[in-house]
Amino acid sequence: MLLVQPSLFDASRAPAGKHTAWAYCHVPHGSPVDMTARIEAQVERFAPGFRDLILARSVRPPAALERHNANLVGGDINGGAEDGGQLFFRPTFRLVPYTTPVRGLYLCSASTPPGGGVHGMCGYFAAQAALRRGA
Repeated sequence: MLLVQPSLFDASRAPAGKHTAWAYCHVPHGSPVDMTARIEAQVERFAPGFRDLILARSVRPPAALERHNANLVGGDINGGAEDGGQLFFRPTFRLVPYTTPVRGLYLCSASTPPGGGVHGMCGYFAAQAALRRGA
């Protein structure tokens, strides 16, 4: 499970005096199981009183993720298999995997190295590639 509280660093993500929390956990491909209660129980375990502070929630299980973005097949936020070759040559075999054939257009999703689950690094490396090329 991963939990973040983005409103600590970006006040525009919540009404004044409030905060947002965002969490996810990995489940088997296409799982229909609602993990909300389990995620909240885990947070509650380390932050007693957490549940009492929840004013609203938005839940998006795997099927809803796929409906929202067809690239997330079965709700897979990593964009598919990530084997040895895919680790370095995602989504295509290119020396700089963040570049595209369109000048100035770069990719920075979980489909680029180092892949999903390494939050922010795909964008960081894409930005570095853009800066090196003067984009």
